[in-house]
Amino acid sequence: MRIGIDATCWHNRRGYGRHARALLRALVKLDQDNRYVLLLDSTEVAEPTPDGCEVRILASSVPTVQAASASGSRSPRDMWRMSRALSSREFDVVLFPTIYSYVPVFSLARKLVMIHDVIAETYPQLTVPRFTARLFWNAKVALGRRQADALITVSDYSRDCILKRFGADPRRVFVVGEAADPVFRNLENPVLAPSLVAKGVDPTLRNAVYVGGFSPHKNLEALVSAFARTAARPEFSDVRLVMVGDTSGDAFHTYYGTIAAQVQSLGLQDRVIFTGFVSDEDLVGLLNVASVLALPSLMEGFGLPAVEAAACGCPVIASHASPLEGLLGAGGVYIDPSEDEIARALDRILSSADLRRTMGEAGLAAASNLTWDQAGRQMMEVIRAVAPSRRPQ
Repeated sequence: MRIGIDATCWHNRRGYGRHARALLRALVKLDQDNRYVLLLDSTEVAEPTPDGCEVRILASSVPTVQAASASGSRSPRDMWRMSRALSSREFDVVLFPTIYSYVPVFSLARKLVMIHDVIAETYPQLTVPRFTARLFWNAKVALGRRQADALITVSDYSRDCILKRFGADPRRVFVVGEAADPVFRNLENPVLAPSLVAKGVDPTLRNAVYVGGFSPHKNLEALVSAFARTAARPEFSDVRLVMVGDTSGDAFHTYYGTIAAQVQSLGLQDRVIFTGFVSDEDLVGLLNVASVLALPSLMEGFGLPAVEAAACGCPVIASHASPLEGLLGAGGVYIDPSEDEIARALDRILSSADLRRTMGEAGLAAASNLTWDQAGRQMMEVIRAVAPSRRPQ
């Protein structure tokens, strides 16, 4: 079979892009029976595409990673160009690694659409604040669900949310998991990158770390308020909060400015460090010296930063509204994401080296059970389940 893939999220530095790159590399490597064609709409330098597949570049006025943002819009011409390419009769199957970049497909090919979560539907004003943008988002998701022969998501938790939110047929909703990239590992002698040291990160102190975007549903105002309570106690005078993520140029709705202003108003300028974007190689060193990673989101479809932290032996604080409790077990402390519960979890983990060690060991063991090869094989099973019995005409 020939499988066409909308790979326009390849250049996204956030979760969608990371997920697509890792999953498609594993899929193309493992599946020697089918031929894959990746369709991109940008020539921007990014991580290399997988060997063994065809790559086509479709010119666009604005790349999808910019146009399909919370404040942007894709031009009808760009959408039609991608739709026409994916509707080619040469494809037996068409895969969208995220509904974020979905366009209609007019062919008899089987259509596989990934819906990572229902965060935008559950918290619309926190994720897509413009009314017109929400209308377009809802229309796109509805059409994608209607056209899809199979919906794919990233966890059992997210699958349950999709079934409840959309009333989808359970027989059409599949799970293809995620994993930490192999670069995320426990280091015997971790060294912090000079760029992070220059930002003020001190590996000899107790560092609570956040990794991700500054979207409102990440619940970072509660995290900063909780940290302020912890930092005010004499026994935590050495504790710092290190916040890793793009502070500008994020395609998704961001409120970095609100968080930065909150840090100023609480007098935490010397205790909270904004690093900006950090490469995986440098992030590994940070997670190896960190005391805890906090991911107190209102909801997560998977929570990849927490799994990456666990793969480095770093304890995790995460919300119950995620699959992480089932994925990481004793490697994390799981909370209702209120300021009080975040503060209690920070205090508990930061005050006990023994607890941090046992949590780190449990997280390492749990994260080792998750691999991208496993995800690739799950995706192959979905493709086989919906594959056409003969070529579409």
